[in-house]
Amino acid sequence: MSPRRNYPKGKRPQSDEREIPTSNQSFEEHDDGLYIVRKLTGSGATKPYRCPGCDQMIPMATPHIVAWLDGDEDGRRHWHSACWAKKNKRRPNTERTRNAPRY
Repeated sequence: MSPRRNYPKGKRPQSDEREIPTSNQSFEEHDDGLYIVRKLTGSGATKPYRCPGCDQMIPMATPHIVAWLDGDEDGRRHWHSACWAKKNKRRPNTERTRNAPRY
């Protein structure tokens, strides 16, 4: 077993090859265009939101995704992670009464 290397504070050798991500934000290409996607942790979710994919509430302290079209900050929407993953496979939801025929 090799000995531990405890470096004094501020004296640790820096490696230039190591890339540390500065945020959990990424870009995704969808049918609608280029989306900016930010993954929120449970501690970052401080209030409930409504998911546009399933129209259900996202409770507080639940990890989820915030996504918006590039250049459209006002169009930010909070999605369940599973709903966002199935975004392109979703059909428009049609509201029907119980007795309405399904064509």
